[in-house]
Amino acid sequence: MDATLSSRRAALDVLVACLDKGQPLDDVLARHQGFAALDPRDRAFVRLLLATTLRRLGEIDDVLKGLIERPLENANALGHQVLRLGATQLLFLGTPAHAAVDTSVRLIEGARLPHLKGLVNAVLRRIAREGTAPLSDHDAARLNTPLWLWESWLEAYGETTTRAIAAAHLIEAPLDLTPRSDAAFWAGRLEAEVLPTGTIRRTAGGAITELPGFAEGAWWVQDAAAALPARLLDDIAGKRVADLCAAPGGKTLQLCAAGAIVTAVDISARRMARLGDNLVRAGLKAELITADASKWQTLDKFDAILLDAPCSGTGTLRRHPDIAWLKDESDVDRLTVTQDRLLLHALDLLKPGGILVYAVCSLQEDEGPARIAALLGRGGGVERVPVTAAELPGLAEAITPQGDVRTLPSMWSERGGIDGFFIARLRRSYEK
Repeated sequence: MDATLSSRRAALDVLVACLDKGQPLDDVLARHQGFAALDPRDRAFVRLLLATTLRRLGEIDDVLKGLIERPLENANALGHQVLRLGATQLLFLGTPAHAAVDTSVRLIEGARLPHLKGLVNAVLRRIAREGTAPLSDHDAARLNTPLWLWESWLEAYGETTTRAIAAAHLIEAPLDLTPRSDAAFWAGRLEAEVLPTGTIRRTAGGAITELPGFAEGAWWVQDAAAALPARLLDDIAGKRVADLCAAPGGKTLQLCAAGAIVTAVDISARRMARLGDNLVRAGLKAELITADASKWQTLDKFDAILLDAPCSGTGTLRRHPDIAWLKDESDVDRLTVTQDRLLLHALDLLKPGGILVYAVCSLQEDEGPARIAALLGRGGGVERVPVTAAELPGLAEAITPQGDVRTLPSMWSERGGIDGFFIARLRRSYEK
């Protein structure tokens, strides 16, 4: 099989696993042997093809809906995924028509669906003839956002902000790095800029492992919003700090680099092993514990705790567009139970007067403000510690009236955006 077809075959396998079987995109790519065997250029193409298909899925399906009389279902469902990939290449990637059409037809042949060859050929040739004209009257923001997300954001943020968020999700996110030290020096080496909050940002692309500073752990990949929670713990040098739900570990590395005595807890042994590798690469040390952070116990209380709770991840759609199509309201409802349990347990692990920073990479109100309101409504010795504009340079608009932090993908649009996070800082005010 030639490389051109091999890359499309890998993309088709991954798209089927993601959209038809509900498996996360990154997980499927990580274990797909065919994808791993491709050369770097073809792997980059597969990632671009899949990410674009998922970002533009609503528009793609709207175009295909007008060209297919009956849905391709059951044994023919694979044909729908082939058409989606072919349409992505023609509508958004500028792939030559002959290449997009020919490889799509060959994928159908390889899948032993010869009765769909004529349909795939005809549909894609028509898309190639019409070009991007069918997209001209599309409401891209609305079409590419699942209804459950759109309605929840309308309620929380209003239509103008919802549209800005949805538009930001259609743009590839830049590469954000957190430096261990000397941000200005590494920004120069990496041909990047230093953001007001200290993150180094460069245009995405290229092999991360080949960039200057990677081998010695001078920096690690971490969105600018994801780097904020650890910074809101203030001076933690020499203090005992727990990082709950720690993996993959960017925040753990931040805490260690700030001089804290860190205990990192996460339920995933595989992800903790990766965190251990990253600590070694960066020359940093932390106590690593593989356990359920909502049940783990220790006799010694902590001076500070960072809880980056499991969540729907809807704030990271710029980087993980599959989440929009894999999650729904039931996932949010289930996760809020976990978040409440983690918050209460984290407070039990905290010294009186200690600081707890709660964070979720979610745009859903139920996973952010509603969880803090529920916690504070219980009483019992916890109070909010408002974040100030001085602590969040360049992002004062992200500070809520209550003093929490709510970043939105539409913020910093002139710089390339930022992931959506909710962050609240709390203090345990007395011994229970």
